Amino acid sequence: MINGVILTPLRQIFDERGKVMHMLREDSPVFSKFGEIYFSCTHPGVVKAWHLHKEMTLNYAVIFGEIKFVLFDDRLNSPTRGELQELFISPENYMLVTVPPLVWNGFKSVGTQTSIVANCSTLPHNPNELIRKPPDDSSIPYNWSLIHR
Repeated sequence: MINGVILTPLRQIFDERGKVMHMLREDSPVFSKFGEIYFSCTHPGVVKAWHLHKEMTLNYAVIFGEIKFVLFDDRLNSPTRGELQELFISPENYMLVTVPPLVWNGFKSVGTQTSIVANCSTLPHNPNELIRKPPDDSSIPYNWSLIHR
């Protein structure tokens, strides 16, 4: 697991009317402050990668569909430098993924439906705080293709 990344199992409360999906509370150990919340809707097979935030902490949860979420650590002084972490997140595997600043991350919508990913970040979006690379950038040793084993 990449140093500083935190996985928090999340509650879903079901009854005959439907369900409530918890995400992040002010009294959670991973909560630090509120910047903004947004929802990224991603069609099947689409990759949204790579990006890194210089100062922002991300808090991701998938409320509909399924994603393959990948992180890469190239921080100079990190004990997990060079490591990749791959997670499959969905309402069936419902969790909050807290991503610290300076960790590359991205995701691919898998399955047959558009995925909805919620992000409750610690800062409002600022394009000057963000670095992007294309999904096939050779500096990150990851292949987004489906590999049949």
